[in-house]
Amino acid sequence: MDRKTKRLLLLVVSCSLAGVILGGTASWAESNTCLQASTVTNECLTKDPIAKTIQGMSTGLVAGAGAAFGVAWQHRHED
Repeated sequence: MDRKTKRLLLLVVSCSLAGVILGGTASWAESNTCLQASTVTNECLTKDPIAKTIQGMSTGLVAGAGAAFGVAWQHRHED
């Protein structure tokens, strides 16, 4: 593997990891806020908080990887 490929892989992994952490944390916090609200909605009671957190993590993973590839693509065309 050449140096550029390693750098791209490191960028994708780090952005994806950041996306997983941020997406999971945001979904978990939203679930807690929903349950502590003064009027709890039916959706809040029926949606599993773990499933919602995993959904947020997967969304963050895709968003982070997409952002990394976008930055790499833009950087490649600037050279």
